Amino acid sequence: MLERLLRGIAGAFILLSLALTIFVDHRWIWFTAFVGFNLFQSAFTNWCGMMWVLRKLGVPDGPRGKGKA
Repeated sequence: MLERLLRGIAGAFILLSLALTIFVDHRWIWFTAFVGFNLFQSAFTNWCGMMWVLRKLGVPDGPRGKGKA
């Protein structure tokens, strides 16, 4: 559940920042770069700030519901 939510949030942040870059100000591209950098570094360090926040908010780590693996 946690990883699925994380991927959804990352995708939403990237799409939102690209829209802000196009329609508001070109400097929003730095937010896109920030999200991308955090995804990249988490692949090597196995630490993600958003996962820490989601865990503090009580999002469960494992799958939920019947028949989910």
